[in-house]
Amino acid sequence: MLKTAADAGQPRMNSRVRRKKVVLEVGALQAAIFNSANFSSIATDAKGVIQIFNVGAERMLGYTAAEVLNKITPADISDPLEVVERAKTLSAELGTSIAPGFEALVFKASRGIEDIYELTYIRKDGSRFPAVVSVTALRDAQSIIIGYLLIGTDNTARKRVEEEQKKLDQRLRDQQFYTRSLIESNIDALMTTDPSGIISDVNKQMELLTGCTRDELIGAPFKNYFTDPDRAEAGIRRVLNENKVTNYELTARARDGRQTVVSYNATTFYDRDRTLQGVFAAARDVTERQLMDHALRETNIALEGAKSAAEKANLAKSDFLSSMSHELRSPLNAILGFGQLMEAGPPLPSPSQKESIDQILQAGWYLLDLINGILDLSLIESGKLSLSAEIMSLTEVLGDCQAMIEPQAKKSGVRMYFHVSSDPHYVKADRTRAKQVIINLLSNAIKYNRVNGSVEVSCDASTPQRVRVSFRDTGHGLSAQHLAQLFQPFNRLGQEAGSEQGTGIGLVVSKRLVESMRGSIGVESTVGVGSVFWIEFDAAEPPELIASEDDIAAPGPAPRQQRRGQRTLLYVEDNPANLMLVERLILRRPDICLLTAINGSRGIEIARNVRPDVILMDINLPGISGIEAMRILADDPATAHIPVVALSANAMPHDIVKGLSAGFFRYLTKPIKIDEFMDTLDAALSVRGAATTVEPAQEPES
Repeated sequence: MLKTAADAGQPRMNSRVRRKKVVLEVGALQAAIFNSANFSSIATDAKGVIQIFNVGAERMLGYTAAEVLNKITPADISDPLEVVERAKTLSAELGTSIAPGFEALVFKASRGIEDIYELTYIRKDGSRFPAVVSVTALRDAQSIIIGYLLIGTDNTARKRVEEEQKKLDQRLRDQQFYTRSLIESNIDALMTTDPSGIISDVNKQMELLTGCTRDELIGAPFKNYFTDPDRAEAGIRRVLNENKVTNYELTARARDGRQTVVSYNATTFYDRDRTLQGVFAAARDVTERQLMDHALRETNIALEGAKSAAEKANLAKSDFLSSMSHELRSPLNAILGFGQLMEAGPPLPSPSQKESIDQILQAGWYLLDLINGILDLSLIESGKLSLSAEIMSLTEVLGDCQAMIEPQAKKSGVRMYFHVSSDPHYVKADRTRAKQVIINLLSNAIKYNRVNGSVEVSCDASTPQRVRVSFRDTGHGLSAQHLAQLFQPFNRLGQEAGSEQGTGIGLVVSKRLVESMRGSIGVESTVGVGSVFWIEFDAAEPPELIASEDDIAAPGPAPRQQRRGQRTLLYVEDNPANLMLVERLILRRPDICLLTAINGSRGIEIARNVRPDVILMDINLPGISGIEAMRILADDPATAHIPVVALSANAMPHDIVKGLSAGFFRYLTKPIKIDEFMDTLDAALSVRGAATTVEPAQEPES
């Protein structure tokens, strides 16, 4: 078949198209490489003046291309001292004079020598960074240099890695030196053997004990250096079988015949893969008892140091927890406060909104319980828990707890039975902390019970000296494995995926609290039947009640007359969310007019001008603190009569004691509990009374 001219020309056309496509692809690839943001590509003319300054160069050096093109050379953005030093080094290396400046940066490349070097680039803002620069001479078709291409990469990360590696290497050398020094400084003769009893390493004391050098000992059988080689070999076998040997008596024999009775103590040692490597042994001269005294003194010094360090750590932890409590309670105050406002309306939330609000409040109160639990546990462990032991009636405390816990039981469908005798059962304990423990045990008995289950509480004298309170539930019971883990912090015994929320530290805190009050706590459980938790306290004699004549004759408070018009509340707070929350709360009290100040100085000014009925004061205020502001008001006759209520996220027990001791009428902690807040306002307003002369309120100056 004959081909036409068009057919013959078709392959040539396809070949040209392919070549053109390859050229375009290569050009696109070159452009992509040159304009990479990860590399600075700087091209100059033959004299070194910058002609091309790519995106990577702009990113690394902070200049735009327009600021450098046809204006400067790469030497102008390099460390001048390093450029001078490079010129000196190259001049000596190549035996020719090289001027400092651009020539020093490209001299090797201009001679056709591959050149990659490190130097420091200086950014436009003056900051510096190490770079690795590769220099290539650009030549025309006649091999005449028409410019240079400098491709640079930021070497900061590699430098940092190198520095870290140097530190690690030095640390390793230090550790090896320390380890060897520790071995050599030991007062015992130390040695290691392989599993067959051949010595692999010794310390100086072993050399002194045997009269042989380290080189002579390494590779020799361990048994050769004792008067009874068979017993020595048996000691090695015993270590390998039992993993350790203590106080195994041997008599070492030195090269000169000197004999020393030693106490041989040894253990096996392994590599990272748990493969047996041999035996580590120590031989101590038991005739030199003073060595033991020396070791004892060293141990006591170490213990004293550890005790001091632990005390400092506890102090730091206490400060941290106090700060953490404040920082967490401030946002929780807004979350729970506004959540309660939305829940109560008006307007009342829709069913779906109510469900979402319930989730917010449930999570918020759970987080607050967790914060309180952690703080309690930390206070107990640091030994700073403040307990006020008093003689109290357990029967009375159980009655209070019953009233508090029954709503929870009804909501969960659990029946409560309190089998408490008429005997008051007096014990010596901290009333608040005892209530905390009892409420926690009752709450657990309800939460982890069966549907339609029951909880039975009894209080009896377990011995003449002890009183026991038992809490029997009809839950699923606990296995022996779970009982062993019961009082571990944050261990919920597999209940994490259950429907009941918990922090996993309530029982731990309860145990520490009971033991801090000289009591005890325990549990008996049967899987499928239920559990009985119990606590015991020391029994005490009933307290003697003595009424003084002053108590009998003292008149009660004078009846308070209703004041006309609104009462005035001044709130001193710098947190906008807290201010907004209290404003919303006071909208529910048409009998109260709210004034606000965002710092202590402004609050004092308003208080002196307006004479409010009550002042609500934050503790952590800008400028002067809430405590200082309260003291200034207390020292001023014009404001001394005004009750000042603290409202703060500083909720540690010592913070509350400090605040009340300073003179606050009450000390409320954030998050705000609305009922407690309103009751406190009513109590503070009642203090003023009808007998207090109140000047007409003035509007504060803006």
